[in-house]
Amino acid sequence: MDKPSSIPWPPLLYLTAIIAAYFLGTIYPLPWLPASVSESLFALGIVLIVGGFTLDIYAIRALMKHKTTVMPTKGADKLVSSGPFALSRNPIYLGNTILTFGLGIAFANPWFFIAAIAAALATNYLQIIPEEKHLEYRFGKQWRTYSKKVRRWI
Repeated sequence: MDKPSSIPWPPLLYLTAIIAAYFLGTIYPLPWLPASVSESLFALGIVLIVGGFTLDIYAIRALMKHKTTVMPTKGADKLVSSGPFALSRNPIYLGNTILTFGLGIAFANPWFFIAAIAAALATNYLQIIPEEKHLEYRFGKQWRTYSKKVRRWI
C-alpha cells in the first residue's frame, strides 16, 4: 500500500462542511443562545479558531521537520510521533474540527457543530482508517507500538 488515498478527503470534507454550515445558517438558521450569552461566547469562538489553526500549523511544521509528506494522498516516509503527534495521531484533523467548532461559536451558528461532527466522522472513515492501514504496512511494529500509546483523536 503505497499511499493511503487518491483523493485529499480532509480538506475537501472540512471546506464543504464550513461552506454548507454557513449557507444553512443563512437559509435556515437554528435556534441559538440569547444574544447576551452569544456575544460573550464570541471570544471563545475566536480562541478555538486560532487554537485549531495553530494546531494545524504546529502539526504541519512537525511533518516538514521530519521530511515527510503533509499531503493526505501521499505515502509517509517517516512515522512522526513527537510534537503534536505525541498527543494525537491526527492533530491536523483535530485542529480542523476545533476550528470548525470555533466558527460555530463565533458566528452563533449551530450548523457548524453538525458540520464539524459530520466532517470528523467522514474523515475518520474515508481518510484516517486507510492512513492507519498504510502506516501499519509501511512501519509495522513501530506503528503498532505508537498507535497503542497515542489515541486517534485526543
